[in-house]
Amino acid sequence: MIGGILGRMGTLHRLIPLVFAGCVLGPYTTATNDTTATTSGTDPASTTAPTSAAATNTTAAATSSTSTTGGTTVCAFLDCGSDTSDTSNGSLFECDLWTQDCPDGQKCMPWAYDGGSSWNASKCTDIMPNAGKPGDPCTVEGRGLSGVDSCEKSAMCWNISQQTGMGTCIGFCTGSPGAPMCPPLFNCTINGDATLILCLPGCHPLTQACPDMDLCIPQPMGDGFTCVLDGSGDMGQQNDPCDAANACKPGLVCVDPDYAGECDPMAPGCCLPFCDLTMPQCTNQGAQCVDWYEPGMAPPGLEDLGICRLPP
Repeated sequence: MIGGILGRMGTLHRLIPLVFAGCVLGPYTTATNDTTATTSGTDPASTTAPTSAAATNTTAAATSSTSTTGGTTVCAFLDCGSDTSDTSNGSLFECDLWTQDCPDGQKCMPWAYDGGSSWNASKCTDIMPNAGKPGDPCTVEGRGLSGVDSCEKSAMCWNISQQTGMGTCIGFCTGSPGAPMCPPLFNCTINGDATLILCLPGCHPLTQACPDMDLCIPQPMGDGFTCVLDGSGDMGQQNDPCDAANACKPGLVCVDPDYAGECDPMAPGCCLPFCDLTMPQCTNQGAQCVDWYEPGMAPPGLEDLGICRLPP
């Protein structure tokens, strides 16, 4: 399976200035990596256990398997390299996002304690009057990562517009880190140190029907697809180089540049199109519509999903 795990580990790259985060996802690749997974990623989409551990990620369509064993840590919306061990000002995690153990009238929220562009701590903040529910419009007080917003308990303001200052309330995952839960059609997305635990909308990569013109890309771990901010900017067309999973235009995905002769072989990744196995339409020289999942491993509704690439 190509999708499901970020294959290249590395430092965080910025593609476009976002209101509260400029972190990005890494490209999907066929490489097998034995590494300590403390990589970085972006606004929105990621998963996994809140501890760093050695992980082997093998991701290639119809040619290799994907390991998603428990201890794997892959980040997707925040700089996992941020220092969360500095306790000079006391514990950086004042409360628990899962249990919401703050006093009455307050909620536990992620925030950037150091004023940076990555969530790296939690604190109790007051719940505003008439707080919004998931799906409602919202605002953030001060900086986008202040931890103070107009959403209800177990929710935070997400996808804040630079033009209007308005965002949308997104609910937190419920349950526990070992058994997270979200409403139907949503995926629980957890960053490397669990400072973000968000129920993000699921989606289908062939229809790209995400709200707010977001992108539909593979979950960094797992079998599904989720909606994330579009980080492509002026780039992201077919065969363009990319260094992030959200750096390609809708309908494209950042994968190994070896998948197409038109790609720059020295680039971290290359934007190539998804395709429908029942109606393949690939335009690159020699490209075929190759199964995204291994035979028999596709989730319901994704059985016909492929990617246009050179034959494996």
